[in-house]
Amino acid sequence: MGAAEDTGLTTLSYGFMATDLSSALPAALGGTDPAPAGRIRAGTPAFLRTARAMFVAGFATFSMLYCMQPLMPHLSHEFGLSAGVASGVVSVATGALALTLIPVSVLADRYGRTAIMNASIFLSALFTLLAAWTDSFGQLLLLRTLMGVAAAGLPAVAMAYLAEEMEPASLGGAIGLYIAGNALGGMCGRFFMALMTEWVSWRVGVGLLGALGLLAALEFWRCLPPSRFFSPGRLTPGAVLGALRGHFSDAGLPWLFAVAFLLMGAFVSLYNYLGYRLAQAPYGLSPGQIGLVFLLYVVGMWSSTWGGRMADRFGRRTVLWRMVLLTGAGLLLTLFGPLPLVMAGVGLFTFGFFASHAVASSWVGRRALKARGLASALYLTAYYLGSSLVGSATGPVWTHHGWSGMVGVLGAILALSLVAGLKLRRLAPLPSGG
Repeated sequence: MGAAEDTGLTTLSYGFMATDLSSALPAALGGTDPAPAGRIRAGTPAFLRTARAMFVAGFATFSMLYCMQPLMPHLSHEFGLSAGVASGVVSVATGALALTLIPVSVLADRYGRTAIMNASIFLSALFTLLAAWTDSFGQLLLLRTLMGVAAAGLPAVAMAYLAEEMEPASLGGAIGLYIAGNALGGMCGRFFMALMTEWVSWRVGVGLLGALGLLAALEFWRCLPPSRFFSPGRLTPGAVLGALRGHFSDAGLPWLFAVAFLLMGAFVSLYNYLGYRLAQAPYGLSPGQIGLVFLLYVVGMWSSTWGGRMADRFGRRTVLWRMVLLTGAGLLLTLFGPLPLVMAGVGLFTFGFFASHAVASSWVGRRALKARGLASALYLTAYYLGSSLVGSATGPVWTHHGWSGMVGVLGAILALSLVAGLKLRRLAPLPSGG
C-alpha cells in the first residue's frame, strides 16, 4: 500500500511488502552467500527478462490481494453483512499470508525459489478466478483464504531469488522494479475493481483480474531465468527458536513489531470503512468515485522515500514519532464534514503512515545484529496480522458508533503507536547504529 525501501536486503514494500526471508534467514543463521561470478548484470537480456518477470509478478499478486477492499460496501448490501463481517474479504487473505510467510520461506530454502514463485502466482490467480463464481460469502472467504496462503510465496521468496542471482551493482534496480510492481498492482487492483463494480459487476471484475493473473503467471514462467546460485539448506528448529528469543529479548525490536501491527491495523481500518461513509449522505459517492480515493496511495509512494531520507538525515528516533503524530493529525481532520477536508485528512494520514512504515521497517534491519531475515519476517508478519485482526475488529465500531467512534478507536491505536515511538526514541543505539 505504498512503497517503503530499506537500504539493505531487508527491503520491505508497503501493503504489498517484500523481504528476503528465505535468503537472509539461512545466511544469518549460519548459511553461506554464493559467489558473485556469473550473476545477472543490468543491461543484459537476462536482466531485462528477470526485471519484467518480477514486475509482472508483483503487479498481479498484489492487485489480486487487495482488489476486494473497495467492494466491502457492495458485498454488505449483496449478502446482508455488517461492515465488520464484510471486511473478512481483506482480513482472511492478509491474515493467511502473514501466517504463511515464514513456513514458505523455509520451504523455499529447502526446495528452491522459482518453483515456489511460479506456484504462488498461478494458484493466486486460480483462486481469484474461482471467486467470481461463488454462491455465498462463505465460499468467497474460503477462496480468499486460499489465495492469501498462495500469495505468500512471492513476497517470501522474491528478494531471496534476486539477491542470489543478481550482480550486487544491479540488485537495486531489479528490486526497485519489483517494488514498483507491488505498489502499482495494489493501487490499480483497488481502482479497477471499484470501476468494474460500478460499470458492470464485481464478479466480472474479479474474473478479469483472475484471468490476467493467469496470463501473468505464464509470462513469469516464460521470462524468469532459472536459479543458478541456489543451494538447498536446512534450518534446525533450535537455531530458529534461538534467533526468535534473541529478537524478542532485544530492547527495540518488539516495539518495532508493535508499531508495524498498530499502524497497519489503523491504516487498513480507515480505508476499509471510509467507503461506507462516503457512500452515505451527505456525500453519496458511487463506487467508481470512491475508488478514486485509492489514488491517494501515490502520496505514500513519495512519502515512504521521503521518510527514509529524513531518517537518514535526522535519525530514526527523531522522525518516527513525529510521523505518527502527523498520521494522527490527518485522522482528526477526517472528522470535518466538507469532502475536501476529509480527503485532505486521508491524504495526510496516508503520508504519515507510509513515512512511519519506511522508518520502522528500515530500523529493523539496522537493529537486528543477527538473523536479520528472520527479524524482517517477524516485522512483516506483524504488519499483515495488524491488517487482518485490527481491520476486522474495528468493523463493529463503524456499525454502532459511526465515523466519530472510528476516529476515537483509531486515535487510541495511534496513541499506542506514539508510546512505542517515544519508547524507541529513548533507546540506546547499538554500535551498528541501530
